Amino acid sequence: MGAVGRLTTSDGVRLVYQDTGGEGFPLVMLHGWGQTQEMFRHQARGLAPARRVVTLDFRGHGRSAKPRHGYRVARFAADVRDLADHLGLDRFDALGWSMGTSVWWSFFDQYGTGRVRRFVAVDQPAAVAAVPWMSVEEQQQSGAIFDVAGLLALAAELAGPRGEQARYEFVRGMFSGSPDPALLSFVAEQIASTPAYAGVPLLFDHCAQDWRDVLPRIDVPTLVIGCDGSHVHPRSQRYVADRIPGARLHVFPASVANSHFPFLENPPAFNDVVGTFLSSTQS
Repeated sequence: MGAVGRLTTSDGVRLVYQDTGGEGFPLVMLHGWGQTQEMFRHQARGLAPARRVVTLDFRGHGRSAKPRHGYRVARFAADVRDLADHLGLDRFDALGWSMGTSVWWSFFDQYGTGRVRRFVAVDQPAAVAAVPWMSVEEQQQSGAIFDVAGLLALAAELAGPRGEQARYEFVRGMFSGSPDPALLSFVAEQIASTPAYAGVPLLFDHCAQDWRDVLPRIDVPTLVIGCDGSHVHPRSQRYVADRIPGARLHVFPASVANSHFPFLENPPAFNDVVGTFLSSTQS
């Protein structure tokens, strides 16, 4: 995928990243909950050398350190800022998938969009948990996947004695139909690298966030990507695109990608959509 590098965050945690280098404009890609930067193995190859692709294992994930602190989306956004500072990236494109999108939303909320040229948000609802003060319409628009009781139940399962099975069932639910066994196995293998003491509090924090107020303040060219076959309903991606000024929307039909993982299922199609957007003349 590229050269492996390491950095120490401002709170002393060692993170592992990969950087294809080169003269292309930088693209920083962030993975989702429980996963790793290996999710983007086809993009590091497929989008470079036209651009410099940087990926990261979040703390508690993949090959990065797994400390007993910092499992909050806001801290992950600070880690990404540490990464950009470490690499001297004053200006870059940003792509987030699933929770990685939420990390970028937190980054924008805390630090603004001044360092980002273009933004790609892949298959992440504006709010994952349906909180009681949302109307039914707001819950549907925001893409809420479960209610607060459902979130608590999932967290308890993941932290309990059948955590491994619950983790697999959670991953399996992100695929529609009959997924490629090798692809499902790969995703399940990657998620196994995140221990429950890291993953459970992080999932709770991630799912408890409501980013709807951040979306209208994103003032850079944005592409929102959804999938008809994902457990994240495309309606929620239309809502995100409608809330971000001037954002474009691309929804992969199930015949192209039938899961939460379009970049793994159909790398050429995904890379074409992302590459075209990043190369566009939209300012």
